[in-house]
Amino acid sequence: MRLYANSMSPYARKVFVVIHEHGLHDKVELIDVNPRQKPEAVIPLNPLGKIPFLVTADGLTLKDSPVIAEYLDAEFGKERLLPASGPARWRALTRIADADGIIEAAILVRNERLRPAAEQSAEFIAWHFGKVQRCLDELERTIDPAAPEFDLGLVATACAIGYTARRLPEFEGIKHPRLAAFYARLLERPSMAATEPS
Repeated sequence: MRLYANSMSPYARKVFVVIHEHGLHDKVELIDVNPRQKPEAVIPLNPLGKIPFLVTADGLTLKDSPVIAEYLDAEFGKERLLPASGPARWRALTRIADADGIIEAAILVRNERLRPAAEQSAEFIAWHFGKVQRCLDELERTIDPAAPEFDLGLVATACAIGYTARRLPEFEGIKHPRLAAFYARLLERPSMAATEPS
């Protein structure tokens, strides 16, 4: 299998964690690629030009990190990280959706801030920054930093927290104490520590 991804991507990090958790290093070849710099390496396989995506041994192209993570967990991990059914599955999938929403909004804020100052939209930044702030505030109220559970939803949540702490200066160092404790607990797992971007 070939995974097209970028080591700094918070979306790809979720997939890297699954690879670590299930010991798939010898089954998945990482193709480290930036689609904007080398579109010819990505677009023939994924017309959207987005990463990560996985090309399976039988030639199937799986797109989007939740799909790839679920595939690897179901095929190689016996659904250890994402239950096949029941309330635990729906909680994990909802956490994944929320986490991906946080990442998407944080990326939009960061990209807008990288534009020349005269071209930036303060309204656009405030709208998407508000999404990140509200979601992190909700997580701070609802997450149990000491809970022993570990699933794909919590992996995605940790990836979102780590990304915002690195990319948005307002959240540098993880300002929410319960989220900081949650993130520190997850970093005790080798899969999370090994995949944290430098």
